[in-house]
Amino acid sequence: MAIKVSSIDMEARKNLDLRPGDTARVHQKIEEKGKYRIQIFEGLVLARKHGTEAGGTFMVRRVASGVGVEKIFPLYSPLIEKIEIVKRSRVRRAKLYYIREKVSREARRQLRRTRMMNTTSAGAPAKEPVAEESAAETPKETEVVAAE
Repeated sequence: MAIKVSSIDMEARKNLDLRPGDTARVHQKIEEKGKYRIQIFEGLVLARKHGTEAGGTFMVRRVASGVGVEKIFPLYSPLIEKIEIVKRSRVRRAKLYYIREKVSREARRQLRRTRMMNTTSAGAPAKEPVAEESAAETPKETEVVAAE
């Protein structure tokens, strides 16, 4: 039986000082139709579990198209090409799970501030029919000019 050696640098990953509150960029290999491509997932590190042992993981959260996406990456996975620390923030918690509720509260607060546009009330006339009347008058004037 042959012994397989991991293609990743175990010491570099072990010494990587990845902490909650960091903004990390994870380069992940994705296999499609027999080919591999690199997909970058950048977001906030919410948690790091199991330290530097073989089963160590970290969770990264980002907001994509208005939807929060969280991924859990194994620290020593050969499918992770590299991990970059983009920004480091000082936090006072080991697990930042409260960020989920904080972001949803902010979104609800933004929705409360916005107003619905193009709504008509019972007392105010609608603006769209007025625009149609002015558009209807304009061709008549051009017809009169053409008749003279």
